[in-house]
Amino acid sequence: MSDFNDFNNPQVAKLPLHLRQFIVDQNYDKYTPVDQAVWRYVMRQNYSYLKDVAYYPYIKGLQRAGLSIEYIPDLQTMNDNLGKLGWGAVTVDGFIPPAAFMEYQAYRVLVIAADIRQINHIEYTPAPDIIHESAGHAPIIADADYNSYLSYIGSIGEKAMFSAKDFELYEAIRALSILKEAVDAPEYEIARAEQHLKEIADNMGEPSEMALLSRLHWWTVEYGLIGSLDDPKIYGAGLLSSIGESASCMQETVKKIPYTIDTINYPYDITKTQPQLFVTATFQNLIDVLEQFADTMAFRKGGSESMIKAMESRNPSTAMYSSGLQVTGVFIDMGLSVDDQVTFIKTTGPSALSVGDKQLEGHGKIYHKDGFSSPVGKLKNTVAPLEHFNPEELKAIGIEEGKAVDLHFESGIRVSGRVKSVLRIAGKTVIISFEDCTVKEGNGNVLFQPEWGVYDMAVGEEIISVFNGAADKGAYEEITHISDQQTVKVSYDAVTTQLHEIYKTVRLIREERLNHDLLPALFGQLKTSHRQDWLCAVEILEILHYTGSYPELEKELRIYLEMKASNEPDHKKLINDGLHVIANPVTQLITEED
Repeated sequence: MSDFNDFNNPQVAKLPLHLRQFIVDQNYDKYTPVDQAVWRYVMRQNYSYLKDVAYYPYIKGLQRAGLSIEYIPDLQTMNDNLGKLGWGAVTVDGFIPPAAFMEYQAYRVLVIAADIRQINHIEYTPAPDIIHESAGHAPIIADADYNSYLSYIGSIGEKAMFSAKDFELYEAIRALSILKEAVDAPEYEIARAEQHLKEIADNMGEPSEMALLSRLHWWTVEYGLIGSLDDPKIYGAGLLSSIGESASCMQETVKKIPYTIDTINYPYDITKTQPQLFVTATFQNLIDVLEQFADTMAFRKGGSESMIKAMESRNPSTAMYSSGLQVTGVFIDMGLSVDDQVTFIKTTGPSALSVGDKQLEGHGKIYHKDGFSSPVGKLKNTVAPLEHFNPEELKAIGIEEGKAVDLHFESGIRVSGRVKSVLRIAGKTVIISFEDCTVKEGNGNVLFQPEWGVYDMAVGEEIISVFNGAADKGAYEEITHISDQQTVKVSYDAVTTQLHEIYKTVRLIREERLNHDLLPALFGQLKTSHRQDWLCAVEILEILHYTGSYPELEKELRIYLEMKASNEPDHKKLINDGLHVIANPVTQLITEED
């Protein structure tokens, strides 16, 4: 990607190709005057309310992250500011797969959805948007303990094994979120998408590592509370960016539970407000719980249980031998001993061999295009594992270049052929390659035949780690699953375009670049042609209230909005909250925080 824009940010510059593929341009000019007003309304509400319930660094964190209440953030400005904190930011198209999302966090890069919620979803949207991602996540980055947790859960998450069902769930969630943010999406389509999501969610089977880790992520990064059960503060981005739920979550009807490893037993529903929330005393506790969970994961445990997770994922994953050799591919089979030890592993399709996360020369997915298979375990009548044999010890058991040898494994597998080469790395034997080779199981089942070519036998007593994705992602050229579902790009009719012009003019008046004398006519247009709008009317009232101009119009507008609030239940809280911030200016709140 020669045209890749790293915003002169070191963290963004480090992103590998398989993550860069998700990045889209922010296209700042696409944000309409209504979009800017939505941002400003939400941010004013956040300033007004969150000063009392947000975790302490939130308000100052906004400024440190390069955010203002007046304008949707520009990605370059955010990167300039986040770069000072050791982080970066990029924009993407809606939901991206969980593994990729986690890996971005491991690289200390915030993933920000380029779009912004519609005005009719101003309190909350199930779709990721720039309010949630920037005003929610970015401010807390200023806290060193928190951003350490954020990058650490990312590094754990990128290794988490997922199931094929997880992909189905991701696609269903993405499809629903796109529909809900689409203008005039038919209700029946939304209902059908919700039903489809429910059917998948209800038939997931045993949750995968990624599903369980996503729960920890959800109840901390997205919906976490910190402090005491009696007086918790908000740090989760989902709450910080939801002007509706940030208030309702503090009510006693929402149960507060101490955050422990038991939190993995609580699934979540992105379409509903949360029935319970979890409170951590410190950010260090988040890391402690994460460590507990990581100890149960395949990348730390290895063995047959972990290989089963790899086969269930039906996607590229990596199994690591005790010798350090890493086998990447889609695993389809394994052998087991009577005591459930792995005796054999097999991949299908493009596979690769690596050591230390670096692909071995000549062992990429083109060479191993049809898969890879190899025994696991010790040879019969040997004390030490084969990987620990030095060259002399190998020679003593007949393993010497150009010589024929017959190797018998404890599992019953037999490898017979002429040694072509022996690869040793860091004092361990990792691959022995054979020509004219036959590999058979103890029952006589043939695993490899001479006419298939060179047989590269992996060396290692056991599988000590299994993790999602490729060992060397760059060399493997792993293209992570990208959804066919694209977010909807809106086109506007003449009436809506006229409303945008009204919003734009009101902003210019507020910024004292146009005359206040235009306000009566603008309100007249709203009353006659845009009766459904409430936010622009609030913005006009704000100007009138602060400047004292047109007192009669101010009185008329206030009555107009109060009538709207009483006649339109969906807008009642929004209008009243807008009136509250007008009566309690945000500028005073900022001064108090500073």
